[in-house]
Amino acid sequence: MKPITPLGILSEKLDRLVSLAKEMSIDRSFLAELEGVAALANGLEPYVEAATTADSTALNQLVERTRSEDWQTHFSRGETTRPLIPEMLSGQVEGQFLKMLLYALSAKRVLEIGMFTGYSALAMAEALPEDGIVITCEIDPFAAEFAKSSFSLSEHGKKIDVRVAPAMTTLTQLAEEKQTFDFIFIDADKGGYVDYFRFILDRGLLAPGGIIAVDNTLYEGQVYLPEQQGENGRAIAHFNEVVKQDDRVVQVLVPLRDGVTLIRRI
Repeated sequence: MKPITPLGILSEKLDRLVSLAKEMSIDRSFLAELEGVAALANGLEPYVEAATTADSTALNQLVERTRSEDWQTHFSRGETTRPLIPEMLSGQVEGQFLKMLLYALSAKRVLEIGMFTGYSALAMAEALPEDGIVITCEIDPFAAEFAKSSFSLSEHGKKIDVRVAPAMTTLTQLAEEKQTFDFIFIDADKGGYVDYFRFILDRGLLAPGGIIAVDNTLYEGQVYLPEQQGENGRAIAHFNEVVKQDDRVVQVLVPLRDGVTLIRRI
């Protein structure tokens, strides 16, 4: 799988450097030091995963279904509205991290902006009480139906309400209904992050004491490497600055996977 996190990209580059160093017959002590650095980087994520609670059977099945699906063919046939890749899955450690946050908040109402095949939605549903709900926004009908078929295999799937529409359409409806949420997870189109963040605060979608979690806020390391920024990297760097300058909130950027920012309204 293509590395999409700063650590994954770093590990790949270090492995490449080790191979080049061996081909160049470089000084043995330097090579040993380089191999040690590569081992340090390569071993971190597997160890963290091994030390973290394993996924449920339903989540494992969802992951396997997502990874085995031919997403490129679906896009080329026009069956999906955008290119989708398995690397978009949140993954075990982030899933357990989200669940731990929900337990700590005693959350009952969750809003997710951006679902893909439903891994994070199902993970969060597993952490909610029987009367809890995850309202999740997804713009792609194919991905939404794919996710629903996985939710039907879990006893927690009944807690998930999938809204298929542009996220701002759903957010506007929820605001007009005066709905509020204990926890909001943003993992959608990167260019829309600032609008989602501001709308949530301006229209009162976040309940008192609630938390917003935002995924991909390190975006492959591009946010702190301006010379390597693409469109999404620039969008996330801008979002991070907008949040930093907003005196209505406090936040912390956690270097988990591709970066998760936790935001609390003051």
